[in-house]
Amino acid sequence: MVVELDGVVLVTDPVLRSRVLLLRRTAAAPELPAHVDAVLISHVHYDHLDRPSLRLFRPGAAIVVPRGASTWVPRERFAPPVELTEGDRTSVGPVVVEATPAVHAVRRRRRDIPALGYLLHGSQRVYFAGDTDLFDGMRQLSAGLDGALLPISGWGRHVPAGHLTPERAARALELLRPRWAVPIHWGTYAGPGGRHMLADPGRAVREFAQSAAEVAPDVEIITLEPGVALRIPPRTPAEPPR
Repeated sequence: MVVELDGVVLVTDPVLRSRVLLLRRTAAAPELPAHVDAVLISHVHYDHLDRPSLRLFRPGAAIVVPRGASTWVPRERFAPPVELTEGDRTSVGPVVVEATPAVHAVRRRRRDIPALGYLLHGSQRVYFAGDTDLFDGMRQLSAGLDGALLPISGWGRHVPAGHLTPERAARALELLRPRWAVPIHWGTYAGPGGRHMLADPGRAVREFAQSAAEVAPDVEIITLEPGVALRIPPRTPAEPPR
């Protein structure tokens, strides 16, 4: 995702190549913004921290990673990464980036590096979940939350533990209570032979929207096809936070 908030451009977990390990890209790779202020990496699995994709960025962007993940950041493209643990904060211009918990087991080259989500504080508050399972601590992120970027699917035949299925992502909305939510992590990569978790990757989106309508009907679900952008207006002064 590319998020522009208060003039700050942030990119989350960029994976831009046509092939990554066993994965094949099924959607056109997006053009990178002319200017990127920061790249947010949720965890070090190869389909979220992809070194060749990071090398496509122009020098100068900050990079925010979980503590211990700097080893895999191309140093020739970035200043020393900002390493965060749960509850830590860093500023990117007027936007404050807060590291949040994530329930997702991560190991890379025999090292365990915890996964994170990120809460963006600006004129809107936006939660990027990264990869995570449902956890009760999501309730603690809900105060004044405007938007949530929630993964809803995967590239294999099944969504394993440590991830959100369409139904679990809808249940996350019950805890987070944002004004709006965008389903992510669907429809861009497939496994060997072109297999998605579902034969129709859009089915995950429909299942998420249907479940969300049942358990969190006040949340506006905004579905963006890969490569599509949308401006989301901030809360009006008369509209109280949830």
